Amino acid sequence: MSSVATTLPQGAGYGVVIGVGFFFAVLMMGISYLQNRYTRFSTKHSEEFNTASRNVKPGLIASGIVSAWTWAATLLQSSTVAYRYGVAGPFWYAAGATVQILMFSVLACKVKQNAPKCHTYLEIIYVRYGALTHWVFIFFALVTNILVGSQLLLGGSAVVTSLTGMNVYAAIFLIPVGVCAYVVLGGLRATFLCDYSHTLILMIIMLYFMFCAYTSSDLIGSPSRMYDLLQQAAATRPVDGNIGGSYLTLKSNFALVFGVIQLCSGSGTVFLDQAYWQRAIASRPKTAVHAYILGGMAWFAIPFGFATTLGLSAVALATDPTFPTYPNLPTEPQISSGLAAAFSASALLGKSGAVALLIVLFMAVTSCASAELIAVSSILTFDIYKTYIRPLATPSQLIFVSHAMICVFGLTMAVFACIWNAIGIDLGWLFLVMGLLIGGAVFPAAFAITWRGQTKAGAITGCLAGLGVGLLAWLVTAKHLYGEVTIATTGLEFPTLAGNLGAIMTGLILSVAVSLIWPGDFDWEVTRAINASMHSEVSSQTEQSPATTDAAPSKEKEAEAEAGRSSPSSVDPEDVEPEEPHDSASLRSAFRLACISSFVLTLAMDFLIPMPMFFSHYVFSRGFFTAWVVISFLWVFASAATSCILPIWETRAFFGELGRSIMRDVRRT
Repeated sequence: MSSVATTLPQGAGYGVVIGVGFFFAVLMMGISYLQNRYTRFSTKHSEEFNTASRNVKPGLIASGIVSAWTWAATLLQSSTVAYRYGVAGPFWYAAGATVQILMFSVLACKVKQNAPKCHTYLEIIYVRYGALTHWVFIFFALVTNILVGSQLLLGGSAVVTSLTGMNVYAAIFLIPVGVCAYVVLGGLRATFLCDYSHTLILMIIMLYFMFCAYTSSDLIGSPSRMYDLLQQAAATRPVDGNIGGSYLTLKSNFALVFGVIQLCSGSGTVFLDQAYWQRAIASRPKTAVHAYILGGMAWFAIPFGFATTLGLSAVALATDPTFPTYPNLPTEPQISSGLAAAFSASALLGKSGAVALLIVLFMAVTSCASAELIAVSSILTFDIYKTYIRPLATPSQLIFVSHAMICVFGLTMAVFACIWNAIGIDLGWLFLVMGLLIGGAVFPAAFAITWRGQTKAGAITGCLAGLGVGLLAWLVTAKHLYGEVTIATTGLEFPTLAGNLGAIMTGLILSVAVSLIWPGDFDWEVTRAINASMHSEVSSQTEQSPATTDAAPSKEKEAEAEAGRSSPSSVDPEDVEPEEPHDSASLRSAFRLACISSFVLTLAMDFLIPMPMFFSHYVFSRGFFTAWVVISFLWVFASAATSCILPIWETRAFFGELGRSIMRDVRRT
């Protein structure tokens, strides 16, 4: 990779990575202290730490989904495909990865129907299929989390290094430190609050970039000027596979290929990532579906709006003297590493643009990393430690293991990111290849909670055969088309497309075929009984409030809380929101809503909007492109309202309870 002059000093990189990370750790420490002292939600209970007592409202869940699905790749890879394919890149990145969140609303509803007390989706696998299948899915789940976590650090460290000159390995290891600290301190509920703040900052900075690029920049300044610059770029650097080489069309063959890869890869990283199941488990039964639909539609705006701004700006300004690589064009390794957004931010706004991108990228990396850390911690705690090592573990032991596993996984994903960087694997390669490694387990995992007919043999066969076929199709296609199997050839579009399709379709076909040949008929009452006895004990714990008349609780009261015995509460009954009962009729209605909404929205995003423009070979007119940009603005505004304003309204009761408890304590003292 050729060297590029950094926009910011090294100190800025260390300041953001260390300073901002520990700011959130201190903030989390304060939130956790107030939560434990003045509310009924104590992070000292494993149920609250790992599931937020299963009572989070849809706005905060939607904000958490936006945060968890906003990877480094969401910002960097979406800008990469915008640079490569034009307007089709951001659209297919957003449409191809929103579908999975919408579809997951069906699984979220089924979790509430068929396994309302589980901590992880792997507990369902264990109870339904036994230990062998359980270990197979643990493998795929951990591979998913390792790939996602290392991608976060790989992309984030590349941009930090590009903007500041900070040592790449120092960035990889320092980024998770602050995240581990605040996740250990706060657990899932308090992590939602930090995720909310990350999403708020992300939205503000996105709007800052959009307003600058399209209204005030001397280099672009309007959609019309951007249109002219993209036309000029197409004349000198036409896009291979686009009609007329234009950057202003959805008739982009390689963008469509990328969209299919995104559909396959994104399915694996949602359906097999415990982070999304954990948000379904934490949500209220009646509103889980609403949360995932709201979250999916809100998330669409982020890659669509961000890449339509910074990705296209990189195309438009690549030959401008302000561009960091001038007089040369960016190299392919630089673009594949995700640096298109960094280059255009520096060109548009200089140091202020570099600082803004550094902050927004750090917010994206840390917010998604926090979701991955607590997700893996739950798997290692409940599916390995509690299931196979210490089945009778006490709540304090589970909390200790949860804390330790957060730190272990933080180190693990940093080590893998260093390995990828050392052997020359970048964000773009890892992003395209990931789906073929995990795609075989997508449908078996989904069927485990939705289809009573799937058998143990069907689940295992689909997973392992999908992995084998995916790897074989990937390597054979690379060898056949390009004559050699290297990192370069295996990271191209057609080999990764073959591998992704081979893995996910083999998993689907074999899981269904084997289950139909040797049919089964599972009784969902078995999964509904998961953790039922433990949940009843935890319910008795959460009926009490940690708030007491003393500044510090006595040892006797701490012992009572640990044992699950209730003590008198100093919180008014109306301040406490009981967990919603599981209403079968409401859940059936929510399931219908999930099926209809996900089908209709998927049909619109992936077929009704893009396909007519693809097959008609339509090239955007100046007016149509202006409308396209305005729509991206409006979608970001609507997304900000959903993920940033709605949670404030929903959490008023929690903060009201907190405020009244603090005032009571002040009056007593």
